[in-house]
Amino acid sequence: MQALILAGGFGTRLKSVVNDRPKPMADIHGTPFLEHLLIQLKQQDITRFIFAVGYLGEQIEAYFKDGKEWGCSIRYSYETVPLGTAGAISHALPLMTEEELLVLNGDTFYEADYEVLRKNGLLQDADLILLLRNVPDASRYGRVMTASDGRVIAFEEKNPSKEAAGRINGGIYWMKKSLIREIPGGKVSLENEMFPKWLKEQKKIYAVEHNGYFIDIGVPEDYFRFCREHQKNEKWRKER
Repeated sequence: MQALILAGGFGTRLKSVVNDRPKPMADIHGTPFLEHLLIQLKQQDITRFIFAVGYLGEQIEAYFKDGKEWGCSIRYSYETVPLGTAGAISHALPLMTEEELLVLNGDTFYEADYEVLRKNGLLQDADLILLLRNVPDASRYGRVMTASDGRVIAFEEKNPSKEAAGRINGGIYWMKKSLIREIPGGKVSLENEMFPKWLKEQKKIYAVEHNGYFIDIGVPEDYFRFCREHQKNEKWRKER
């Protein structure tokens, strides 16, 4: 299974503590955050990668090169202007070598079984499978609503004033290449444009819930929390 890692954002909310590098390269005790993500995926036999990069993307390529040091193959899709989540996925289409693709955010660490996504995708003949996570406060992310069979029926918008538990989009997707081909060129949002469009068109969008360790380092408090938790986790310290 080939994986596309979205690593092209500006990291505006994190710039007060990480301002000299792209957000996925944030230092975690001497190792870039993105390296921890790469190793986690390799441990599940995912070794073919596309890094979708933009802001300071040359730092990412200079560090990881072609991936051989990690026993992987890495290719790079460069954005010259911000393209949004869906736009970045579409822009990387020429580098996709398989009919299904795992898509992940480069600032999110989620201990999950990615093979479950693939198996569910094939079982349901899905166009798209989302990995969901139950959190005590979903206001920062927005909630995902599903039917009893796991089919996604609605995406609830973020609402910072409404703190409540719920299932959120973990930012990890199994997608068919045929669906990616439907994304128009230019700047396009996956969450705000393509998801509503695909639901309206009744595309086969399903969700799988997984409650393994989850963190998005997009804000300083969560970045520092991951630094602390990584230091305490012997397994992560011995990853490489």
